[in-house]
Amino acid sequence: MNNDQFEGNWHKFKGAAQEKWGDLTNDDIDRVNGNREKLEGEIQAKYGKSKEEAKKEVNDFIDSL
Repeated sequence: MNNDQFEGNWHKFKGAAQEKWGDLTNDDIDRVNGNREKLEGEIQAKYGKSKEEAKKEVNDFIDSL
């Protein structure tokens, strides 16, 4: 799935994202608004992960959709 598809379908995926990363608040999810890089940044900030770890988690999440 490319970035445009992910962003366009974010309203469908945001519940699954919040379920996977439970520390993300509704405000965090709203701020992401389907932007893959913002989601990676939120995961880095909330979970203390490296950029590479966050990117891999987001890629794995998108692949599972």
